[in-house]
Amino acid sequence: MTEASDVRRIAEEIVAREGGYVNDPDDPGGATNHGVTVHTLRRLGLDLDGDGDSDAADVRHLTRAQAVEIFVDHYFRRPRIAALPEVLHASVFDMYVNAGTNAVKILQRLLVQMGENIAVDGVIGPQTVAAAQRAARLAPEHLADAYGIARRNYYFALADRRPASRKYARTRKGGKGGWIRRAETFISPRFHMTEAQFRARVATWG
Repeated sequence: MTEASDVRRIAEEIVAREGGYVNDPDDPGGATNHGVTVHTLRRLGLDLDGDGDSDAADVRHLTRAQAVEIFVDHYFRRPRIAALPEVLHASVFDMYVNAGTNAVKILQRLLVQMGENIAVDGVIGPQTVAAAQRAARLAPEHLADAYGIARRNYYFALADRRPASRKYARTRKGGKGGWIRRAETFISPRFHMTEAQFRARVATWG
């Protein structure tokens, strides 16, 4: 099982990837700082500036250390990611910060494709844990890569459906955007898309 120090290191890496304060109108997450959205602050009831509510001003007040604590407590421990095989911890944790319960649904759909009979409900329960452990025993490296590739496909599908999100998957110059580079952080280099493959995949976006 991943040690507490490793979980904190992963959280710190996530914060570094997420960057500072942004409030992009095309991002459904709204005001975000260090990867923590205003919706998360409201859900947790955090009023960081003491004015009686949780809004964009509170997001601006959020420190990197506070973001790390939020991620460890509410995006790793509470969803029970620690119960999954260790080979999945970093990628599922990172994706949970980025996409909430969809991170678990991606894993569950992958396990179903591998022949497991489990619900795709976004909850890490006994069946999901057992199925993931069986898959990890058979081929741990394959499972990690397969999950990373499924993440990448999720981002592509999201951008296919929502043109406003394509700027997160493709740069202005036509190369791999932040979403794709983020997914490939957790995929073995041999399974990274070449620039030609990437450009062919997004050619229909115009």
